[in-house]
Amino acid sequence: MWAGAGTIISTATGFFLKLPAADVDLTPWIHWRLPDLPNQGLPNQDPSAVDAGPILVTIEYDVDPIHALAFVKAVSRYGRVRRRDGAYSWGIFRDFENPDRYVETFLVDSWAEHLRQHERSTRADQEVEERVQSYARGKPTVRHLVYATASGLHQRGS
Repeated sequence: MWAGAGTIISTATGFFLKLPAADVDLTPWIHWRLPDLPNQGLPNQDPSAVDAGPILVTIEYDVDPIHALAFVKAVSRYGRVRRRDGAYSWGIFRDFENPDRYVETFLVDSWAEHLRQHERSTRADQEVEERVQSYARGKPTVRHLVYATASGLHQRGS
């Protein structure tokens, strides 16, 4: 009886809660610049090691105060996209010292995971990025930071 009731409820719910549109373009959109990684020549100090991590990515935007609210609304859609693509933490911050500067941050488990994240961007994500860029002045500044300890870079398994 409960299974039958559950079937009726889930069928009725399907009429009110629709699935996302199937016409979304999921073609890969590889557009992000990968950082130039110098070989530092020190053991356990190679940030390009695939297990290096966690990785903190920061993206700094310069936004005219007139567009600040619209920018924050637009960039907030990135939270879902970043987490879908592998980030486990995401946020947008405004700089107290420079109120026109907004910094998007997200954390990824490892360098390898961040490289895969680059491959997960889709053409549908392009619309989100174009909207964000329409409110920003100039190109954003992207930084990739790897977790460090006093004994060198933190590596998975150590």
